[in-house]
Amino acid sequence: MTDQELLRNFVRERSESAFAELVGRHLPLVYSAALRQMSGDVHASRDVSQWVFSDFARKAPSLSENVVLAGWLHRATIFAARQMMRSERRRQLREQEAASMNTTQSESDDADWRQIHPLLDEALDHLDKTDRDALLLRFFQQQSFAEVGASLGGTEEAARKRAARALEKLRFNLQRRGVTTTAAALSTTIPANAMQPVPASLAGIIAHSSFAAAGTGTTFALLKIMTATSLRIGLGALVTAGVAATIVIQHQTQTRLRDENESLHWQIAQLQNNNDDLSSQLDELKGSRKMSDDQFNDLMRLRSEVGILRQRTNEQQQLQASIENSLAHQAAMQQSNSAAERQRQFAIAKINNSRGLVTEMVMYASDHQGQFPTGFDQVWAYTNQFPSSTTNGFEIVYHGSGNQITNLANVIVMQESQAWQTYDGKWAKVYGFADGHSELHVEASGDFSDFEQRRSVSLPVGRQ
Repeated sequence: MTDQELLRNFVRERSESAFAELVGRHLPLVYSAALRQMSGDVHASRDVSQWVFSDFARKAPSLSENVVLAGWLHRATIFAARQMMRSERRRQLREQEAASMNTTQSESDDADWRQIHPLLDEALDHLDKTDRDALLLRFFQQQSFAEVGASLGGTEEAARKRAARALEKLRFNLQRRGVTTTAAALSTTIPANAMQPVPASLAGIIAHSSFAAAGTGTTFALLKIMTATSLRIGLGALVTAGVAATIVIQHQTQTRLRDENESLHWQIAQLQNNNDDLSSQLDELKGSRKMSDDQFNDLMRLRSEVGILRQRTNEQQQLQASIENSLAHQAAMQQSNSAAERQRQFAIAKINNSRGLVTEMVMYASDHQGQFPTGFDQVWAYTNQFPSSTTNGFEIVYHGSGNQITNLANVIVMQESQAWQTYDGKWAKVYGFADGHSELHVEASGDFSDFEQRRSVSLPVGRQ
């Protein structure tokens, strides 16, 4: 079904399946544009995507039947991203730092793309609507010219010419912003790099929540929930927020139960005193006269109430103990999650550092007849880029020729000198390989000798 048919089904029949199909079809475009606008921040890009599709679900009835959804959604994404950045400017500066460390590995290192991608969406936004729609359909969603022509209401040949003219206009817009490139380069660079992988299950989450928001008019309430703690809370962190709310509620319940428990103990003590008084009266009356019916009934009533209150007290104590155990378990989980996140950031920094060093080693070998450097000082002098402090903790373990290696991806040329312990008690080291990639390896025992021997071709040299 075409976008227009799905849109009609959604508007007329409130078809959730039609809306989910539209989300799945256009989410890669929206998410990738959001990712560029938010400087690679995955969590913020998810929030922008949620915002866009919630807004789309709410405004769908007012859209023209001839609307090109790719163009409409791209404009909506730019608007949503700018609104979010405007309100979170100070937070964005910190996130850009983190984004440089968490850049998607699938992003190309091509020099043209590194220049283009920060300016691409702004340059697209300055094109007229038809030119922008043509480029988005052809080079971002990679539709055929026949499909583009059908969406724009023209022929395949007209779409081909329109896309060529629009691409030249885009090149001119980029050139005005300091980017020198060609239309031919853009036609290959954009399809290869512009669309980023969408996180698993994100389409289903967005489709469901946006559809629900459209039915209740709660788009902005939904956004308020999503960004209440911070822009970076993300979809995954909402679970943590729910746990925190549960802990607060449990703490309040525990306090209330403690107060009720003390009150019950006081009531039991009072009733016990009354019971003792009546029992004494019973003993006195045994030798003198028969107890009155009223006195006997009062004694039985008090004894029954004492039994009931004791049962309630036991139940309260059991519930309080259960809540205390649950609070202790939640606190332990929070501490573990926090330690895991700190460990993840530390590991990412180690891998990024290793990747930079081993890349320079490979470049050095390429320019020296395949001979790898014997020390980091050679690399530093060669590139004049990495200060010696960044090599702390790493050692070169292979300094022969790369031409002697049959499988570059399986030979360690650089590794951490010492393993470090992870939050869960295991041990980890980062390695750089002869093909330029880096990886983290974990051993429960802390013994890495077998792993290193199977990926080494010479004895280690001294630490650098």
